[in-house]
Amino acid sequence: MIKQQGSDDGAAWPQSPEDWEATRATFHLWTQVIGKIRMACTPVISHWWNTPLYLTARGLTTSLVPHQKGRAFQIDVDLIDHRLLILTTDGARRTHALRPQSVAEFYEAVMRLLGELDLPVEIWTMPVEIEGAIPFEQDHEHASYDAVQVQRFWRTLVESQRVFELFRHRFLGKTSPVHLFWGALDITSSRFSGREAPPHGGCAPHCGPQVMHEAYSREVSSSGYWPGSDGRGSYYSYIYPEPDGFSDAAVLPPAASYNPDLGEFILPYEAVQNAPDPDVSLLQFLQSAYDAAANLANWDRTLLERTHA
Repeated sequence: MIKQQGSDDGAAWPQSPEDWEATRATFHLWTQVIGKIRMACTPVISHWWNTPLYLTARGLTTSLVPHQKGRAFQIDVDLIDHRLLILTTDGARRTHALRPQSVAEFYEAVMRLLGELDLPVEIWTMPVEIEGAIPFEQDHEHASYDAVQVQRFWRTLVESQRVFELFRHRFLGKTSPVHLFWGALDITSSRFSGREAPPHGGCAPHCGPQVMHEAYSREVSSSGYWPGSDGRGSYYSYIYPEPDGFSDAAVLPPAASYNPDLGEFILPYEAVQNAPDPDVSLLQFLQSAYDAAANLANWDRTLLERTHA
C-alpha cells in the first residue's frame, strides 16, 4: 500500500481536499471516461441508474458490466494503491497506474487495455455537464493528479454514504441507491413520490433534452454531496418540481441556506465536519429539507415513510 502523507490516516470526517482544483478537474474527466464505458454497455434503467459509479473499500467501481454472452467485466479505481483495474469474469485483468497524466493519455490507456482484453467499447468522447469541454482524446490540458487530495475526497464520500444510507432507511417508497453520478461528480440518493413530473425544461452542457426528461420523469426529492467548483464541497437537497414556498422553508442546521441560482438548499461540508456530531448535523439537514419538500408538495408521507426511524 502506498503511504499517503497527510491523508488524515483514515480518520472519520476528513478535512476537505485543499488546493486540488486542477486534480479535481482531471479526476472528474477520468470518471467520465469510465462511466461512459459502463453506459455504453448497459440498457437504460430508470433515471439513468445504469450509469453511476459506486464506492468500494478501496475507491470506486463500475460494478459488473455485461459485454457479451458468457463474459462481463468491471473497472475499479483503487484510491489506496492508486491504480485502475479492469477485471473480467474469465479471470483476465489489466492495471494502469494513476499518476499525473493527461485525459488523452488516460483515455488511450483505458481503451488500449479494453482492446487487449477483447472488450471493444465505443463511447461518445465529449464530456458532459462541463462548460468548454474538450473531447477526451484531444484533452492534453487536464493532467494533474494529487493522490492525497483525491483520497481525501474519496474518504469524504465514504463518510457521506454511511449517513445517506441511514437517511435512506427511513423511506419505504421508491428510492435510488446511493451512487456517484460522474456528470457532476456528486454522490446522491433520490426519493420519489410515485407521481409523474412535468417535462424538465433545464439543460446541461452537451446533454440533450432526453437526458433531463429521463432523469426527472417522476416527482423527486434528491440530496447529495458535490465537491463544488472550489473543491471544498457542499451537501445539497432539492425537489422537482419545486413547490411554492420551498425556498423559504426553515432548514437546519443554521449554516444551511437556499441557493436561488442552483434551486436547492446547500450546507457546506466544513459545517458538518466541524459540528459536535457530524452525523447528527448532516441527518438534520437531510431530514429537514425533505420534510419541507414533502409537506409543501403534499406527498403521502404515511404511505412512503417508516413509522420508526
